[in-house]
Amino acid sequence: MNKLAIAFSPAFWAFSISVFASLYVHFFVSPTWVEQRTTIQVFVDDQGQHFYLQEGQTLLIDEIVPYAESPLRQDALDETRKSPPLESQWVVEVNDITGEQRFSILQASPHFRGWSLLPSLIAICLCLLTREPLTSLFAGMVVGAFMLGNFNLLDEVLIPVFASTNSAGILLLYLWLLGGLLGVWTRTGAAQQFADHMAQKFVHGPRSAKFIAWLLGLVFFQGGSVSTVLAGVAIKPLADKRRVSHEETSYIVDATGAPVASLLAFNAWPLFVQSLIFVPGVAFLSSESSRISFYFSSLGFSFYSIIMILGALMLSLNIKGFPGRGLLQARKRTSETGELDGPSAVPISAPELHDKHVPLGYSPSVVEFIAPLLLLISIAIGSFILLGSPQVNWAFGAALLLAIVIALLKGMSLRHVIDGIGNGLKGVIMAVTIMMLAIILGGISAETGGGLYLIDLLGDRIPYYSLPAVLLILTIVTSVSTGSSWGTYAIAFPLAMPLAWAITEGQCIANPELYMSICFACVLNGGVFGDQCSPISDTTILSATTTGCDLMDHVKTQFEPAAYTAGVSAILWTISAIVIA
Repeated sequence: MNKLAIAFSPAFWAFSISVFASLYVHFFVSPTWVEQRTTIQVFVDDQGQHFYLQEGQTLLIDEIVPYAESPLRQDALDETRKSPPLESQWVVEVNDITGEQRFSILQASPHFRGWSLLPSLIAICLCLLTREPLTSLFAGMVVGAFMLGNFNLLDEVLIPVFASTNSAGILLLYLWLLGGLLGVWTRTGAAQQFADHMAQKFVHGPRSAKFIAWLLGLVFFQGGSVSTVLAGVAIKPLADKRRVSHEETSYIVDATGAPVASLLAFNAWPLFVQSLIFVPGVAFLSSESSRISFYFSSLGFSFYSIIMILGALMLSLNIKGFPGRGLLQARKRTSETGELDGPSAVPISAPELHDKHVPLGYSPSVVEFIAPLLLLISIAIGSFILLGSPQVNWAFGAALLLAIVIALLKGMSLRHVIDGIGNGLKGVIMAVTIMMLAIILGGISAETGGGLYLIDLLGDRIPYYSLPAVLLILTIVTSVSTGSSWGTYAIAFPLAMPLAWAITEGQCIANPELYMSICFACVLNGGVFGDQCSPISDTTILSATTTGCDLMDHVKTQFEPAAYTAGVSAILWTISAIVIA
């Protein structure tokens, strides 16, 4: 594309206008401050000291003030309309009738009204216009940073994020451990040998290959990026051998990721979510155990996740009706031409992960693929059962070490093993870079307050039967904009659940717990939608990476059936709300 074409392209003008808009917001738009309250169980010892438990540790509370005196309460924020003097503060409220004390941490978070959505929206729009996620995410980061006044991108944005513990963990896991493991498997030919073995024993065509992919999605129910990586890595060589389009493979991997994790929730999801859904005065949300019980009892209303999983099954069995036009066109293209990708596709996983690099004289074995994979799964699940949290780095590190040891014991030279690891690192570097930029953009979106603004649009006068669908839409927009289901939950649940309870009491709902379950399921499933469909979501990126699919091809072919499913689910939630009221 020449310079003149770039200057007149829609993407160039969209980015330029967004940059000017971000500067306008920074210099001329005052933020709106919103109170955020997190209620926590507080204990008092014999000396009258207050403390609370966090991740198994007992933490002392230095100072607690009455809620009415806090400068972080909403009335004080509305009165001053200025940046609050404190970041957070412990407060206590006393029930005038029962005398019961409630302790909370107050925080004040800003949003810039509709401007808050600008960084994420420009990134998503540029992804759709240019099909180039790297520059699109960078553009969104620039717009968001300018809105916040961070003009020194290197020192104020990039270096602090890349120097964080979270970023170091991502680089270790997805670059070194995952990339190294994929590289060793490519060098030894283990993945291809596994595909050949499965093809001979269990898989006889594209349909059975896709069905195996769907089953693996159910098996790897731990959730998040780990499940996506495991399912994608395990199924890709098999699906490629049986000529399944990359769009279909990545769709099945993603559609059985977050939806399965939220339903087969024997993982970290209930523990995280329960901490966000406390509502004062609501008995069935009063304790941790009751909130976890509420989570599981509400899963029957998770219409989106249920339909999405069943739809992925229908796709794997080639049942017409559920897949969108994009997936059907991809299936037709592959069956007629044998091409796994579209003509303009640019997969974000490099050819080093797909080409054969087995040294002469080396005999691949299916054990070289299965043994590290089983070890990985065993450590991930076993550590979750024993420690309460899956030790993912341990799992991938042990799998990589075992794959290396097996290759060396079978006679592969150390030089060939190191070359394989190097090819694996090159193969995932683009995906890791995109993921890091997505994380930066998600953090900036949280700072600009996009999710807060969306939830703040709601009022307690909304009709009860409209609330579920409205919560779904707002949660979807938030999760697609931020690229994170859990990040969305941290914003949406503390605001949506008290709102739902206020409507329950104000509009005299006959079955308040069931109505709260419906609203809960809407927020839960809205976050799942964003996990699947946002081009800046880690699971979306990893689904495309591990299956060799173009990122935007994956997003576009997945969005249509996901949107249909969300629409059907919204209707079912509305009907359910009317019936139980």
